[in-house]
Amino acid sequence: MRMFAAGFALLVALVAAQPLAAHDITKGDLVISAPWSRATPAGAEVAAGYLVITNKGLSADRLVSLSTEISGQPEVHEMSNEGGVMKMRALKDGLAIPAGATVKLQPAGYHLMLMKLKKPLVAGQHYKATLIFEKAGPVEVDFEVRAMGAGQQKGHTGHNH
Repeated sequence: MRMFAAGFALLVALVAAQPLAAHDITKGDLVISAPWSRATPAGAEVAAGYLVITNKGLSADRLVSLSTEISGQPEVHEMSNEGGVMKMRALKDGLAIPAGATVKLQPAGYHLMLMKLKKPLVAGQHYKATLIFEKAGPVEVDFEVRAMGAGQQKGHTGHNH
């Protein structure tokens, strides 16, 4: 029995030492999941933020803007391929989140552009941003900063609509 108790205590200690897994944030009909950014080199003036937004409601919403202390000019952007040329532009009217749909903000697609960075993003750290939705209002989100070569979280699946 003592061996079991010692093993259990070790297991509890190991679990407690693990960083908390990111959790979904629900605001009204919206579920925001997997917020992350890539680390930036020293002196970089721009970074990008990525996440997944699911609208479980019967009416559309819109990601209008965002704010964060780490960026002097945060914007919602779209990257598109026009005639073989990748173009990036700010979405002045925001990003539509259709009813019953999931919208991914990911590399080479929709993303949050963090211009005029005030400090580099360092792998393993986190930063907060407030997303402003037309209907759901402000939602505070904690972004995980991953290593420079990082991609989307393994095992995460979703659908673009």
